[in-house]
Amino acid sequence: MWPLFIGVSPVGLDPGSDLLMSRTRVTPAPALYFAPETVPDFTELAMTQPQSDPAAIAPVLAEAMPYIQHFHGRTIVIKYGGNAMVDEELKRGFARDVVLMKLVGMNPVIVHGGGPQIGQLLERIGKKSEFVDGLRVTDSETIDVVEMVLGGLVNKEIVALINTHGGRAVGLSGKDGDMIRARKLVLHKQGSAEGEDIVELGHVGEIESINPAVVDTLDAGDFIPVIAPIGAGKDGKTYNINADTVAGRLAVTLGAEKLILLTNTPGVLDQQGQLLTGLSEDRVQELIDKEVITGGMLPKVRCALDAVAGGVRTATISDGRVSHATLLETLTDKGVGTQIGRAREVLRPD
Repeated sequence: MWPLFIGVSPVGLDPGSDLLMSRTRVTPAPALYFAPETVPDFTELAMTQPQSDPAAIAPVLAEAMPYIQHFHGRTIVIKYGGNAMVDEELKRGFARDVVLMKLVGMNPVIVHGGGPQIGQLLERIGKKSEFVDGLRVTDSETIDVVEMVLGGLVNKEIVALINTHGGRAVGLSGKDGDMIRARKLVLHKQGSAEGEDIVELGHVGEIESINPAVVDTLDAGDFIPVIAPIGAGKDGKTYNINADTVAGRLAVTLGAEKLILLTNTPGVLDQQGQLLTGLSEDRVQELIDKEVITGGMLPKVRCALDAVAGGVRTATISDGRVSHATLLETLTDKGVGTQIGRAREVLRPD
């Protein structure tokens, strides 16, 4: 039996269109190769209605067309975490979503977390997890476990899942290709002066710089990069870095069109608990000042704001508990979660 080759032709957009008014790199998408036994079942992704009702399916596919045109050849960085990494059906759905995005000419780049898996392995070896301000205290023994779990077990499981559904994923960490240069994160106790009362976090790092060469090479070769949030310092030491932070900074460095942060919440909620689907930078700051946005949502929102301020067109905090959340956020009018953009209007094609 002959292999199946599926090609995607470039889709033209009007040069004056608002859809092109963002600082992104548009690259042609090469053909995808699927061996017969690994051709993904893309009908499952579109056919949310009974198969006996094609009239209900056609509008869904038509709705996706302007989004496919807009995102064709552009980079979308996805922070993969939460329930989407635990529930088996959600995991399979995420893998199919990413493969379909690549098939229609997008360049998905995945940055993943793995906190619960790290905690489980530490517990198995009898080591207690300790946190300060939400950051895991990471001594020399713990960083070995972190690197083994993030760069090994979790990373390769995601790669295998995507490849099983017809994609060509490559797993790497920030240490590969000198991609993420990190430095030790310095945390001060609340109320202390600069240089005083420093909290020792061990191998917890922050990003000093990102070299995107290895990701660019993988994109050009039609691969899907899957990145563990681990970096190396100038001294060669390994540092564990927050995955949201890595995804946001990488999106800026790559000139990504969109950043998607998968979470275990519907998105940003107002004071009445209602979902806010579209927010400008100014409106987000208002909600922070009024303490509507607090707790664990605050760092995610700041990550999204930093990405938009750095040139990413939009950043979305999406509910990863929703089946096919990534695909729905990318290819539908309503999306999933809260989209943060440069202006007050929600940036959706007509």
